[in-house]
Amino acid sequence: MSDVTVKQLAEVLAVPIERLMEQLESAGIDVSSEEDTISNESKMKLLEFLRGSHGKERASLSPRKKVVLKRKSQSVLRVAGSGGIKSKTKNINIEVKKKKRPTGPSQAEMEEIERERKAAQEALDARKDQLANEEKEREEAVRQETEAVEEAKRKEAEATAEQQREEKERQEAEDAEKRKLEAAEQEVREAKEREEAEAEAERKAREAEDEKKRRRDELVDQQVQKAVRERADRKRREQQGQNQGGGAPKPAANTNTPPNAGAAKPGGRNSGGRNAGNNANNRQKTRYGRKQLHMQPNRGGSDKKRPMVASAGSDKHGFQRPTVPKILTVEVPESISVGDLGKAMSVKSGDVIKVLMNMGMMVTINQMLDQDTAILVVEEMGHTAKEAVEHSREEKLKADMEKTVTSSDEEHRPPVVTVMGHVDHGKTSLLDYIRESKVTDKEAGGITQHIGAYHVQTDHGVISFIDTPGHAAFTAMRARGAQVTDIVILVVAANDGVMPQTVEAIDHARAANVPIIVAVNKMDLQEANPDRVKQDLTAHEVVAEDWGGDVQFVPISALTGQGIDDLLESISLQAEVLELTAVKDAPASGIVVESSLDIGRGPVATVLVKSGTLKKGDMILCGEQFGRIRSLINEQGDEIASAGPSIPAVVLGLSGVPIAGDDFLVVADKKQAREAAEENRNKERQIRLQRQQAAKLENLMSQMGQEEKLQVNLLVKADVQGSVEALRDSLVKLSNDDVVVNVISSGVGGITNADAQLAAASNAIIIGFNVRADKAAREIIRESDLDLHYFSIIYEAIDQVKASVTGVLGTETKEKIIGLAEVRDVFRSSAFGTVAGCLVAEGVVKRDNPIRVLRDNVVVFEGELESLRRHKDDVKEVQAGTECGIGVKQYKDVQAGDQIECYERYEVQRTLD
Repeated sequence: MSDVTVKQLAEVLAVPIERLMEQLESAGIDVSSEEDTISNESKMKLLEFLRGSHGKERASLSPRKKVVLKRKSQSVLRVAGSGGIKSKTKNINIEVKKKKRPTGPSQAEMEEIERERKAAQEALDARKDQLANEEKEREEAVRQETEAVEEAKRKEAEATAEQQREEKERQEAEDAEKRKLEAAEQEVREAKEREEAEAEAERKAREAEDEKKRRRDELVDQQVQKAVRERADRKRREQQGQNQGGGAPKPAANTNTPPNAGAAKPGGRNSGGRNAGNNANNRQKTRYGRKQLHMQPNRGGSDKKRPMVASAGSDKHGFQRPTVPKILTVEVPESISVGDLGKAMSVKSGDVIKVLMNMGMMVTINQMLDQDTAILVVEEMGHTAKEAVEHSREEKLKADMEKTVTSSDEEHRPPVVTVMGHVDHGKTSLLDYIRESKVTDKEAGGITQHIGAYHVQTDHGVISFIDTPGHAAFTAMRARGAQVTDIVILVVAANDGVMPQTVEAIDHARAANVPIIVAVNKMDLQEANPDRVKQDLTAHEVVAEDWGGDVQFVPISALTGQGIDDLLESISLQAEVLELTAVKDAPASGIVVESSLDIGRGPVATVLVKSGTLKKGDMILCGEQFGRIRSLINEQGDEIASAGPSIPAVVLGLSGVPIAGDDFLVVADKKQAREAAEENRNKERQIRLQRQQAAKLENLMSQMGQEEKLQVNLLVKADVQGSVEALRDSLVKLSNDDVVVNVISSGVGGITNADAQLAAASNAIIIGFNVRADKAAREIIRESDLDLHYFSIIYEAIDQVKASVTGVLGTETKEKIIGLAEVRDVFRSSAFGTVAGCLVAEGVVKRDNPIRVLRDNVVVFEGELESLRRHKDDVKEVQAGTECGIGVKQYKDVQAGDQIECYERYEVQRTLD
């Protein structure tokens, strides 16, 4: 029997491998695995051990000794000679052969052999039964698999039918929603027209009031002028009467005329009664009867340094141009035009433009400058710059509201907790378990794409949660969530460890200066390794308490609920340490967490109240939008009457979709809200215009002397403001040195007629994220043959746009060096011309590929081969290490020591980096 492995021997003997290995170790045979080899001697040793363990004698188990039978026997027979006594004796060799008798095993040995044969037959039968059972099991598995495939096909057919039915229902629902949207738009237009009519009426009322005020002022001015003229005539008549009487004039009561103002000097110009009266009359003809003041040198001083004094009635002014430049203190606002900056410094606008041109900026008189640039210009022109402190209407309203609130009115408020982390680490699943709901089932692709706010009642009190998406494109949404929170729950999967968005969440939490609690999720998995998570987070300065740090680590499982109570207890403990308080009985203020344009309800904003109580009917201001609250809705969709501190709510009734991240506050009346919103809108428009002008100038300077880049225009519409931000930022980042991706317009809501016309005018691609185009927009898109794409998952939108831009880029030609030949000698032939004797040093030299001739690693010629020969034969290619003869076409100056480089050209698709 040949050598076999432990596994094979176990299969032959029909015993388990573990039992066989135990028997081998007991017999003194060293084996470590089932693949070790067992020799014949080891088998005999095992057999002897097993027989001995069953009570048989060791002697019978030892190998049989060989018995040597001597069938021949030899003897010597001495025979005396015939010659008498002295004769010699003879020795005769006698050989006796025994008869061969047949021998065989004994009866006991025969019985032992029979028992072994029966045991082997039984083992063989058992093995056959085992193989038969395995064959039956395989047949059963094949049958079950066939049934499973048939069942899957049947379910797939049912799913297809169900999908078709759902598609039909969705289409019907979409049509109904479109009808509702059209009705809502009609209602919004009517409301807008009513507001415009009210605004027009208010404007006309203000104009009428201004006209009445202007007329009243004009009437007062006329009366004042009439009184002044009458007074001047009366004074003139009195002076004329005094001059005719020859007496000195008496000072008039309540006048500023000096006592000697009307006296005539002897021999002077004003001597005589008539001239004096005429001069006095001329001096009185100024406006309001006042005399003109002129500066003239004081006669008491010297001629060179004579002080200037004011004199009335002089015809020559006494002002002189200053010789020392005057240094002004200029207050610079956040944005100022070039012309206004020149007026503030009392210089011409052209001088300011010259300074800016010397600084490398091409500007016009109406171009807006930011605060830093304006400060540099002011300091460059020798003046002192000071940042202007400007308080907007909104800031004044906030200050007035804060004056009415005192610290003694503060009460305990619930903590606001933001759940952050990498995508698919279980953030929303954790909230699902706490709220006993399913949020990701409603999200496309199974990932959270909207920021959500919820508040739940736990055993440790009320806690408000903010769920942020984990995809890389939602950086702005995660940053916004960290800014409005009190505590950050950092969810890290125990089987995955620290990922890029985990590090980004840590940075956002540190920037917002809020404490972190690490929830190590997926502890129910076998590959969970919480120590690895702690070690990875330690590299980012997030150290667990049991490792000497100050960060709480709570192992949880969002699937089974393991550790959820410990996590809630940790949140409550951290909230007690922070001592969170807020004023409840006061006008509400807070932040806009998310915003959207809902079908049938108009602009919708999810707000989080920081202080005060938000009530139905309050007039609120949200950045550029304002309105009276028509309805307050909680996260369950139920209408509520009010929302206190740290409670999120959905607000309806705004004039438009606010920007996510803007602060909101309750104001007294509609007029204040409208004026503050208009001011914020104008300010944002100025900043946007300034950025556009700076971008145009930057693009102009960067494109000078460069080829024109490929422009790809996009128009992005999404369902919520956060998705708009994420899509716009991610798509703009696709730009590189070859192509520029421009988002010409972005907004919240469906694709309208105006969006389609803008896309047609700018040749833009329309991207709808969870929104659809209305009927009018679809007609324009079809007539103009525009490119329209619908998406519901953000990474699919980014990938498809990237693929489309890559297709527009086309291909580019690249070169690859495939061979290098060294010229050893040059031969001249009348038949073949100049032939270079070469040795191919690298790669392969091909006859039909282009070549370059290098001399001292410098290209001296570029062309193609005329001939490639190996001995006397023309060949198509020569491999490395082979000598050959090369003839270069149209180049006869090949020299020994040159190198001939062979390369090939190929086209590749250009891609975005």
